[in-house]
Amino acid sequence: MDGTVLVADDDRTIRTVLTQALTRAGCKVHATSSLMTLMRWVEEGKGDLVISDVIMPDGNGLQMLPKIGEARPGLPVIVISAQNTIMTAIQAAEAEAYDYLPKPFDLPDLMKRASRALEAKRRAAPRKTDAAPREGGDDLPLVGRTASMQALYRLVARVMNTDIPVLVTGESGTGKSLIARAIHDFSDRRALPFVVASSADLAGAEGASTLLARARGGSLVFDEVADYDEEAQTRIVRMLDTMGETAPRIMATSQADLMRRMEAGQFRQDLFYRLGGVAVAVPSLRERVDDIPLLAEHFLAKAERDTGTVRRLAPAAMDLIRAYSWPGNVRQLENTIRRLVVTSPEEEITRTEVEAVLGNQPAMEPLRGNGDSEKLSSSVARHLKRYFDLHGGQLPAPGLYTRILREVELPLIEIALDATAGNQARCADLLGINRNTLRKKITDLDIRVTRRRKLM
Repeated sequence: MDGTVLVADDDRTIRTVLTQALTRAGCKVHATSSLMTLMRWVEEGKGDLVISDVIMPDGNGLQMLPKIGEARPGLPVIVISAQNTIMTAIQAAEAEAYDYLPKPFDLPDLMKRASRALEAKRRAAPRKTDAAPREGGDDLPLVGRTASMQALYRLVARVMNTDIPVLVTGESGTGKSLIARAIHDFSDRRALPFVVASSADLAGAEGASTLLARARGGSLVFDEVADYDEEAQTRIVRMLDTMGETAPRIMATSQADLMRRMEAGQFRQDLFYRLGGVAVAVPSLRERVDDIPLLAEHFLAKAERDTGTVRRLAPAAMDLIRAYSWPGNVRQLENTIRRLVVTSPEEEITRTEVEAVLGNQPAMEPLRGNGDSEKLSSSVARHLKRYFDLHGGQLPAPGLYTRILREVELPLIEIALDATAGNQARCADLLGINRNTLRKKITDLDIRVTRRRKLM
């Protein structure tokens, strides 16, 4: 790696780590905790790459990107941020950032991205837009620090200003409609209509033309398209084939596996390929357990803003919420937090109160139309394919083998411990491994073991 890198971050440790890593890689590094200093270096012509935090003592790194683009067209900027929301990823993409990484970032991954940025050709001047900067976004529960959500944010940011159709898939309650809405609201079509259609909207000879008239070049979303009957599917195909220059952006959502429906003859093949330009898979809460506390705190803060009621979860209560399976995903979590806020008599919500609420809700994971006969290997293969798809044609960070094994091993041991009520001897026997091996894995995977009665 060769070149001069400008690093801007108010965290001294991060500045030191990046300086050392980049220097060892052969780069010259200038590091600062001030955006003003960073801009002075940029305007002086220093640097071949900028790595900048968002929230700095003297300003916002995202708001500085247009100024960097004006002063040095083609200078790549990698944004790093602890603000792990979809807004940050989208704003970084809109501001023409070369790349975006959440904190805490994987250093080897950042170094690979920095190397690619330094080797990339200078781009054309950033695209201008007449749209006013958008405020807010705090009410979108599309937040998460996990790798799957961060990859999802980057994919949304890349596709939002294209015309290619988008198919948003995921279980009920994961936020598919929010993803579709975000793609529209943060795109160049934001001032145009956003229309969500159902199968009933396509009924009659004028149904499709009425939808196009309502959308008027904005965005048209076919909600839960797998449930549409053959006639409605046929009408969509005809409509897509006859759209003119003012055609809307086409999106669809589905919690069913459309490919399986197509293979079973329940979904038109031509419609499947027309809708599936880009597949955006929204992970379930079980696939991003580490985001559950973050979402719970988000909903508590939202309840405080909406009602003025201050509530917080006791550590034991948060542990229970994190361990629950959440078959209804984000929607179920939000409704549960709302109920706890209303019913809890004290500011601190206890574990007992959470048990009382969750005890009346299903804990089993929902079936997604794949049937009970689906093999584990098929399910894993399906999730791995989606994981690769979420990277938008780029390879995931190195070390994938170890990460995937850890992802499988962690829930296996946690579920086995739960099934044996925390008895490590019984759990080791159940898994068929040595008790010392189990103890080491519990330590390495940071699994909390408690002797407890199962909730369900």
